[in-house]
Amino acid sequence: MTLWILNGSVWDEGSGGLVVKHIGIRDGVIQEIKDGSADVDTGSAEVIDAGGKLVSAGFIDMHVHLRDPGFEHKEDIVTGSKSAAKGGFTTIACMPNTRPVIDTPETVRYVIEKAEKADLIKVLPYASITKNELGRELTDFAALKEAGAIGFTDDGVGVQNAQMMKDAMTLAKSLDMPIIAHCEDDTLVVGAWASEGEFSKKHGLKGIPNESEAIHVGRDVLLSEATGAHYHVCHVSTEQSVRLIRLAKSVGISVTAEVCPHHLVLADEDIPGLDDANWKMNPPLRTPRDVAAVIEGLEDGTIDMIVTDHAPHSAEEKARGVDLAPFGIVGFETAFPLLYTKFVATGKWTLGFLLSRMTETPASVFRLDTGKLAEGTPADITIVDLESRRSVDPQTFLSKSGNTPFGGWELSGWPTTTIVNGKVVWSE
Repeated sequence: MTLWILNGSVWDEGSGGLVVKHIGIRDGVIQEIKDGSADVDTGSAEVIDAGGKLVSAGFIDMHVHLRDPGFEHKEDIVTGSKSAAKGGFTTIACMPNTRPVIDTPETVRYVIEKAEKADLIKVLPYASITKNELGRELTDFAALKEAGAIGFTDDGVGVQNAQMMKDAMTLAKSLDMPIIAHCEDDTLVVGAWASEGEFSKKHGLKGIPNESEAIHVGRDVLLSEATGAHYHVCHVSTEQSVRLIRLAKSVGISVTAEVCPHHLVLADEDIPGLDDANWKMNPPLRTPRDVAAVIEGLEDGTIDMIVTDHAPHSAEEKARGVDLAPFGIVGFETAFPLLYTKFVATGKWTLGFLLSRMTETPASVFRLDTGKLAEGTPADITIVDLESRRSVDPQTFLSKSGNTPFGGWELSGWPTTTIVNGKVVWSE
């Protein structure tokens, strides 16, 4: 072996608890998993003593923004990968709304090659559905798949034309590729940044209605049914969207979905006022009723996975005020502690449930070879100190950006070591 992780606490689904295991790694692959009571001859291997800590399959985030190429002042592939590794993520999928847009084989290869040169985590690029994400002309799906794109999305904007989306799904189906959709009807959101709810009413703001998201979900599940394409819904945030996805799944439509930590733990009524654009995100924070609906949707399997929608922006951009600042918050370095503290430490979820939605389920949906702690699988592993409790401090983020509403929150469950293909890529 080249690496042994000893005495780690591993979630055991059969017993519904943690069991102590030793994990042996060679050539980037998990070769042996031994019971914690077994003797291990570590030989000349590197040893990590994970006693008292959780050892999990590496976290997977299928919705991130690395801003590279074109917006490297916000983030780049290297800093984003470092930030993700610190958050315990070993595989991430980056969105194409860069400049230039990831809509050519050359740009797909740029992302892949820069991530490989960084030699940190696994970065999987999406390509755009339409050229320049303008919604007017489909990209060359076959060439983009050949270059290494793992799916197609115009994330950041919704595809407004139904025929364009149907054509995209038909083409994606022929290539056995997924369509990943940012669901937003532009005619319902112009001039608004907050959800239509108590916060917008209190401050006299035009609100973004739930229908702006759900209309596209409803349209697209019907198009998925018609074409047979795998349709994946980005950052679900509304009760209506959950209801539509649940119905679509019940009749066998090939639809999957994701939700972000901030839509699970925050509502519009939590926004402190109009002075801090770190509370401005898209989709916006919704009502408490919507929060309850997305939690229920995740719990009953309507929503398949948790993603961060890591969306870095510079401090200067966020300082422009809520009307002018861009949408989005960072998410890599707070995701697991936030959800562990909110849902697992309080007894609402089991640890196994949270881990599955951040590892095995996204791997299964997107047919990745990671997401499990098992012999013969890639040694992508995250070690977490579940007892460590500390405050969120954006100044310590490895991301270039610190735009988060969670600054100062006291959280538990902080990653301490991240391993990709048997190599330690980040350690506290």
